[in-house]
Amino acid sequence: MTENHEDGVPTVYVSDKRTPPPSREELRARIPGWGADLDPADRPSNPKLQYAPGTSGAHWDFPERQPGAEGRERSIEHAFVTPVFGTAQPLHGVSGAIRRLAYVRFGEGRLAHWMLLIAGDRVDAWGSHLRSFASTRPDVPATGVRAEFTRGGVGSRKGRSDARHHLLDPVIVVGPWVAGAGAAALGVGKLLRALRR
Repeated sequence: MTENHEDGVPTVYVSDKRTPPPSREELRARIPGWGADLDPADRPSNPKLQYAPGTSGAHWDFPERQPGAEGRERSIEHAFVTPVFGTAQPLHGVSGAIRRLAYVRFGEGRLAHWMLLIAGDRVDAWGSHLRSFASTRPDVPATGVRAEFTRGGVGSRKGRSDARHHLLDPVIVVGPWVAGAGAAALGVGKLLRALRR
């Protein structure tokens, strides 16, 4: 229990703390088990903090290498790919080429490395969006727009601290789709004009 100030207010909530903090002995007497891990010999993790060869249970000096490391992306700071690595999302297409360039050309300490990885991610996302139009369930760019008007979305924004950027939300969400549709319409128009000649 926290000691009380003269007004009955716990001392932890008082700005002027004139009472010195309790000593280790007082804490140990008041709180059962307090300070149980002060002595390193009593810590459950203590053996892990000591270097004791042979106690890890490992049967190797260096782990066996997973096959298929050739051609895998790795940062230029590292001499080789880690002994075990994931293969669930292999790089592919234009996005894969952008990501490979990030690994081959720039170290992890360079902004260009991370910007290329982000660009590769965006290219991959747009490729997925475009592929979805060839399926029976295409992506819906305006998901949630109807709810803004039917479920009180506009009214729920009143009084919020982040209200300044709400006008930009539709531009950020729908803007790329409108720009893409406009570019596609221009492209189709040019193609039709070229075919008429």
